[in-house]
Amino acid sequence: MTSGWTLLDHAHEALRTVVGHVPADAWELPTPCADWNVTQVLQHAAGDQIGYAAFLTGEPGPDENPFAPSGTLPADPVAYAEDAMGRAARAWAGVDRAAGEVPVPMPPNKMTPELGAGACAMDAAVHAWDIAVATGQPSPLTPELAAGLLPVARQTAEAVRGFAFGPALAPEAADDDIATLLRYLGRDPHWSRP
Repeated sequence: MTSGWTLLDHAHEALRTVVGHVPADAWELPTPCADWNVTQVLQHAAGDQIGYAAFLTGEPGPDENPFAPSGTLPADPVAYAEDAMGRAARAWAGVDRAAGEVPVPMPPNKMTPELGAGACAMDAAVHAWDIAVATGQPSPLTPELAAGLLPVARQTAEAVRGFAFGPALAPEAADDDIATLLRYLGRDPHWSRP
């Protein structure tokens, strides 16, 4: 299922690929989200995708608080992620692109359709990166995806600093769009497992 929003579809593909390649023994590994392991980042990412769908359609939200993930690994992590992304994709596919604004779970809880779909994409893509680097996979962030997400990050992240995103890290001269995006969202682009 695709959403019809290019940025979101690419972000979903990034998350899908990364979750599908997590080794069976890697779900408890630490991640760039300091308090969460790989399972918890998966739960958070899936819960956020369901949250976007729920805001758009009025359907039920996630079963647990995405910001307090239990750490209980779903029986089929790939199917779990796929269900969440499918719900978000179906919801965004039904959005009128000409609408002035749509409801979203991220403050201020209303955004233009393009910005809202971008925020949903940013969440999926950045958490795909978190899971990838925690489990020794290549970064799923392409230069094109990062370049598309940077304007979204700059328009949305400040409202949730200290809650959803940490303080921005200082940029470095050699940063490309991927590193710039990650630093802006409080992540060290060179993070490695302790």
